[in-house]
Amino acid sequence: MTGAAVTAATGSLTHTDVLESEAVHILREVAGEFERPVLLFSGGKDSVVMLHLALKAFAPAPLPFALLHVDTGHNFPEVLAYRDRVVARHGLRLHIASVQDYIDRGVLRERPDGTRNPLQTLPLLDAITGGGFDAVFGGGRRDEEKARAKERVFSLRDEFGTWDPRRQRPELWQLYNGRHLPGEHVRVFPLSNWTELDVWQYIARERIELPAIYFAHEREVFLRSGMWLAPGEWGGPRDGEPVERRRVRYRTVGDMSCTGAVLSEAARVDEVIAEITASRLTERGATRADDRLSEAAMEDRKREGYF
Repeated sequence: MTGAAVTAATGSLTHTDVLESEAVHILREVAGEFERPVLLFSGGKDSVVMLHLALKAFAPAPLPFALLHVDTGHNFPEVLAYRDRVVARHGLRLHIASVQDYIDRGVLRERPDGTRNPLQTLPLLDAITGGGFDAVFGGGRRDEEKARAKERVFSLRDEFGTWDPRRQRPELWQLYNGRHLPGEHVRVFPLSNWTELDVWQYIARERIELPAIYFAHEREVFLRSGMWLAPGEWGGPRDGEPVERRRVRYRTVGDMSCTGAVLSEAARVDEVIAEITASRLTERGATRADDRLSEAAMEDRKREGYF
């Protein structure tokens, strides 16, 4: 049992304290073990919490690594504006890999369904290789989806950026193995042991600002396959999908073409926490159309190099 766990057992630390301590330990371990880490930052709540933890982990020193965002070109404008405000506020370095740039150059083609989430893999891998990044922090959590539940905290990627679940390494007693060959890199998940509820409770405790679309607001949406989607140039709505004005919020944010809203009246953090506590659907199961393509949709993309 670790020191943090022993202290928690005596009642000195809360569950949230232990999660924070573990995440800070992971962030510091990577900064000390790797030459050129980078933190994926989209402006989504998990990456916002991860950045908050990183700033805490190294304060009062500046953040010892840059941020990276793979911009699909179909991101929510409110989230992009939030991303840029946070980067400017803390004086951070931000690398942007643009899916639109790859489409314009003819390297990638638009999909018939309009979603660009699967198109992020190549820009991501090129950005990792081009930046010489040997460790990449991601905000993935094990409660999100079955494939993500297979990940260890340190997840090795080969020289092609692909993932093989059989190469997972043991992580006993919070000992993390970052060894990798030239050309390989390691994906690191400091929030592995957090749940969606844990993330929101931490946001409440730390009073972390989030993009406004995480809270109930009126928005034009249309219904497709049981999911409320935002209209846009990516291909929605189609005939027979009337646009309605509804009061909604987003549980996760990503490509507008596949990220659904949920009907909600939760306009404050405490109301969101109450809503999540009562929900029996995971955030990705309720709001991510790309995860419904097949039972193994996420795992297939992860094997190819997707986060």
